[in-house]
Amino acid sequence: MASYMRNFRGSCHCGALGFSFQTALPIAQWSVRACQCGFCRAHGALTTSDPAGRLAFHVGEAELLQRYRFGLKTADFLLCRRCGVYTGAQIDTDHGAFGIINILAMTPVPAGLPTAALADYSSESASGRVERREKRWTPLEKVV
Repeated sequence: MASYMRNFRGSCHCGALGFSFQTALPIAQWSVRACQCGFCRAHGALTTSDPAGRLAFHVGEAELLQRYRFGLKTADFLLCRRCGVYTGAQIDTDHGAFGIINILAMTPVPAGLPTAALADYSSESASGRVERREKRWTPLEKVV
C-alpha cells in the first residue's frame, strides 16, 4: 500500500500566522518532543517534524510576525505579536531551510499523538545543533 502525504494546518490564536505541514507518517508515528528549555516550557510547546515531509509558514500580517532567537541563536522562533502564540521555528543553512511546528497550534490538534519525549539540547554546540536540525527538521518551502 503506497503512503500519501496528508496536509495538516495550524495557526496562532488570531490567525495572523499559520503553517501547512505535509507528512506521510501516521499520526501515531510522529516524533513528538517536549523540549525542556525555558522558552518551550514557558509556551507549553510540543513540537514535531518530518525530514521526508514539507512545511510552509504563512504570514497574513507581516507586522505581527515576531522572530525570536535565544541561546545559541541558530534558529528563528516564530511568534505572533498580537496573540503571543509560538507557531514554530525555522533555520536557513547552507544545506537548505528547515522547520518544526508547535503541535498545539494545529487546528485541530490531531488525536492519537504519541507521548511526547522530553528533549534536552543544552549540551549541544552551535554546529551540533544546526547539524541535528538539518537531519530531523522538515524541509521548508521558503523562509519567512
